[in-house]
Amino acid sequence: MKPALVLLHGLFGNLSNWKYVIEYFGNDFDIHTPELPILDEDKKNDLDYLVDSVHTYVKKHNLVNLIIVGNSLGGHVGILYTYKYANVKKLVLTGSSGLYENNMLGTFPRRHDYDYIRQRVEYTFYDPSTATPQLIQEVFSIVSDNKKCFQIIKTARTAQRNYTVEELRNIKIPTLLIWGKEDKITPINVAEEFKLLLSNSSLFYIDECGHAPMMEKPSVFNKILESFLEVDML
Repeated sequence: MKPALVLLHGLFGNLSNWKYVIEYFGNDFDIHTPELPILDEDKKNDLDYLVDSVHTYVKKHNLVNLIIVGNSLGGHVGILYTYKYANVKKLVLTGSSGLYENNMLGTFPRRHDYDYIRQRVEYTFYDPSTATPQLIQEVFSIVSDNKKCFQIIKTARTAQRNYTVEELRNIKIPTLLIWGKEDKITPINVAEEFKLLLSNSSLFYIDECGHAPMMEKPSVFNKILESFLEVDML
């Protein structure tokens, strides 16, 4: 049986964010990309709701001994899930929230200004060209919708108020941190704090890379991840 690799996307992420990871590891792992229900209007405590949704997915698919890989908000959810449940054997965080993050949209988002949204999406990356027209349009479509934008802002604010210091101190499983050196959303000092709090962790930086290394520098990201997972691939 292939080991289960669970990939958790960020606030504006979608399953395509993991395209290169899925292509690279698809033969060796049972890969799962649950869609986090960030836009659901019924959720009360945003983060608990997202963690519970992952657990429901895990139970439905009878997954055990998980390897969780989370980007941005997905990393935050991965931390909370790993702390709450004992079925995670390895954790990978990249550009994770949970300690500190800048708001990608800024303090007063001009939601119906396409050029403004384009600039904010490009801000996520070191190389602005990584923000494809399709990606920009996806974000613009979400924030232009009043209800969806409200849910995004509400979830982002909840995440910014949720400090995972105690959870991190109690996570003892092997943890890999992969960080873009030019990450402006969760800067490298955040990665270093994660490293201090996680007693069984290793930290790797990727040069000329922003907040989503698996998208911007997929070949480098996958090689670092492969080294961490090599025992599971045997």
